[in-house]
Amino acid sequence: MRVLIVEDEEFMAEVVQLGLRREGIPSDVAYDGHTALEKAAVNDYDLVVLDRDLPGLHGDEVCRRLVAERPGVRILMLTAAGRLGDKVEGLALGADDYLPKPFDFPELVARLRALYRRSTPAQAPVLTVADLTLDTHRRKAARAGREIQLTPKELAVLELLLRADGGVLSAEQLLEKAWDEAADPFTNAVRLVIHSLRKKLGEPQLVHTAIGAGYYLDHPAAP
Repeated sequence: MRVLIVEDEEFMAEVVQLGLRREGIPSDVAYDGHTALEKAAVNDYDLVVLDRDLPGLHGDEVCRRLVAERPGVRILMLTAAGRLGDKVEGLALGADDYLPKPFDFPELVARLRALYRRSTPAQAPVLTVADLTLDTHRRKAARAGREIQLTPKELAVLELLLRADGGVLSAEQLLEKAWDEAADPFTNAVRLVIHSLRKKLGEPQLVHTAIGAGYYLDHPAAP
């Protein structure tokens, strides 16, 4: 999951971004509507946290254009206006959810994760392959009943591989979804996380390499 935070209050934007990073959710920030549309045009965001009351290009117009130009992106409106009429208007514009300020950060994260699950083919909150399970709500992984301690970045990569359902994800795709725009495109961070995942998940190996293409999860090969 990758998030774009559109918020003109820099302190608020930075607090939300820091909190999401601690949850293993990569995020970028735009402080105005025009920048938000520019970033959404070049980056593959899954979710947008959108302040409705933006100066310049209003959040309502940003929402309309995102819905028209990026229909697969889920939008969570985050604003100080909490009246019922404001919520109805925001949802009528095409937003998928609405959270008034002030808010509890755990609720923001829970809503984003729920929206992300809705933006991909319907899957149970617990993802599995062979004897490996990942509870996407509790953010806990286990293999053969043994809990595995993973970092937020390892959890993010593992979830992407599980949701690919055996499909191959390139290093570039993983970097795009599990890191933010500050990531060096020439970094070996993906390879290092895959190496760490393989070590922590143990034998027999579940994370496989498709030479020249990327990585995928599958049942261990028969002996």
